[in-house]
Amino acid sequence: MSATTVAADDHANLLRSTEFLDYEAPEIRSFVDRVIKDKDTSAREKAVRLYYAVRDDVFYEVYGTDLSRTGLRASSIAVQGQGFCLHKSVLYAAAVRAVGVPSRLVFGDVRNHLASDRLREHIGGDVFFHALTSVHLDGRWVKATPVFNKMLCRLYGMTPLEFDGTADSLYHPFDGDGRRHMEFLQMHGEFDDLPYEFVMSQMRAKHPKFLSGSGTVASGSLADEAGA
Repeated sequence: MSATTVAADDHANLLRSTEFLDYEAPEIRSFVDRVIKDKDTSAREKAVRLYYAVRDDVFYEVYGTDLSRTGLRASSIAVQGQGFCLHKSVLYAAAVRAVGVPSRLVFGDVRNHLASDRLREHIGGDVFFHALTSVHLDGRWVKATPVFNKMLCRLYGMTPLEFDGTADSLYHPFDGDGRRHMEFLQMHGEFDDLPYEFVMSQMRAKHPKFLSGSGTVASGSLADEAGA
């Protein structure tokens, strides 16, 4: 596994099934088949449809999520039907590979200004370790972030992040009232599979109160905290 040392044209490597992007698993095949009814549609259209399926049909939740190696496999995430940016980016990266679209996982640090007070307490502030996806469409790489679903966006006064397959879908710079919501502080690179040890070291270093000793996340409900 490597960060952005993979040659840009080495698409075969970026289409393979991996430990975490295990799209050959029946759970991923079933997920893709539910979304992609027309197998002859373009790669871009497939990537867009899968984006919205991951964004809205997989509920965004930070609490009670599984960060074990098994819990972070795309097949497990498809079954659980929820997770935060890490889980949803893994599922999307695997799903697009299943339809022939090369993908990478992207990691960075972001400042999130609209987190709940309880989440900030667990995270240790408003700087979050963040995951998204890079996909290769129509001869170029574009970034996609199928993370915050429509319902949660409504609860937190945010506009859902859209993706058309031609331009980067990175973050919500402002909320629905024009207040700054998220900004990137640092990028950690792009990876051809989930760099598990790196991810966990980042989570434990930056968000030590957020994790239990077993690697699961503290319990709660981000939706319930929206009105707090």
